[in-house]
Amino acid sequence: MIKKPELLAPAGNMEKMKMALLYGADAVYLGGKAFGLRAFGGNFSREELKEAMEFAHNLGKKVYVTVNIFPHNSDMEALPDYLTYLNEIKADAILVADLGVFTLAKKYAPDVELHISTQANNTNWVTVNAWADMGASRVVLAREMSLKEIHEIREKTSTELEMFVHGAMCISYSGRCLMSNYMTGRDSNRGSCAQPCRWKYSLVEEKRPGQFFPVEEDERGTYIFNSKDMCLLPHIDDVIKSGVESLKIEGRMKSVHYAASVVKAYREAIDSYCNDPENFAIKDEWIAELGKVSHRAYTTGFYYGKPTEKDQIYGSSSYEQTSDFVGLVLDYDAETGLATVEQRNNMKNGQEIEIFQPKLKGYRQKITEMYDAEGQPIDVAPHPQQIIKMKMTAPVEPYAILRRDV
Repeated sequence: MIKKPELLAPAGNMEKMKMALLYGADAVYLGGKAFGLRAFGGNFSREELKEAMEFAHNLGKKVYVTVNIFPHNSDMEALPDYLTYLNEIKADAILVADLGVFTLAKKYAPDVELHISTQANNTNWVTVNAWADMGASRVVLAREMSLKEIHEIREKTSTELEMFVHGAMCISYSGRCLMSNYMTGRDSNRGSCAQPCRWKYSLVEEKRPGQFFPVEEDERGTYIFNSKDMCLLPHIDDVIKSGVESLKIEGRMKSVHYAASVVKAYREAIDSYCNDPENFAIKDEWIAELGKVSHRAYTTGFYYGKPTEKDQIYGSSSYEQTSDFVGLVLDYDAETGLATVEQRNNMKNGQEIEIFQPKLKGYRQKITEMYDAEGQPIDVAPHPQQIIKMKMTAPVEPYAILRRDV
């Protein structure tokens, strides 16, 4: 019998967390206001962390909290109190990369599982077993590994394994980078990476200052560290056969639209394979869904061999997408057919939109009627997060996304 893996999604803030869980994630990972590696991802206050636990647990789902910085002495004083709090609110797991944090977590959060972050460079079965012997319940594997290597680790270990299947790739080994530190003073290993690997670069010869020579034959320079995004959905059967317990989507700093769309595509693909592996086939609609959200061109990374120049983007650091997120459904009145919608992008009568939903079947329609908060008819909804009512041609559910083609 096939073991269905957990689908683990990023949650940069409360809204993204709810969207990820409602659109099909089994668990989410998120950070507090300190000690995580996404200082600019929104993150959760202590009160929000408690609310997140309650929301997820009421759905029968899990929350993992990132405490995966490489701390300095100045970080250590506040850690015990924070870890104690995570224990009190019943976090399902804490992600750590540093042995000192691991030791403190065992002492101050004894009821919480410990997961070893990819930042710890977990690339072999001896390391995985060593962490397990110390008390870790799960190890997140490095992205610099092939599926063949992952199979071998699975055969030689009994602890839970987690692997990345989708999202941005860091040019540095398992994300351990110092470029941001040197170029901007922002510490990438303490949550403040400025992503200088995505900047445009040219060569300068020492005795010819001010003369910039492109590394490639492109007048704009070259993005020599700019990796494509990982996407393993087309190979989800191989991924599941590897035997890992959890499939992880990257992107705590990505949008609500990203969280919902990517999670639902992977949810449907995983369920489809596990329900009928003999007749499984990748659906075009899953691939199309992954193209609708902001992303770089996709690659399989290290999973089928070492990346080559084809896995980098040399001409631009820009993203691509085929849909814009224009509105979020808050409520629906079946009697009037009117949905209460929070505007997220300019909408106007006559536009064709797509309705993308957590559970109900999606559909397309033209916007024909909109009303402002006072019930007055409007032709355009231009104000950010404006609350409007909109006539729908079929039922919609809360947290449904309205989007239009780019």
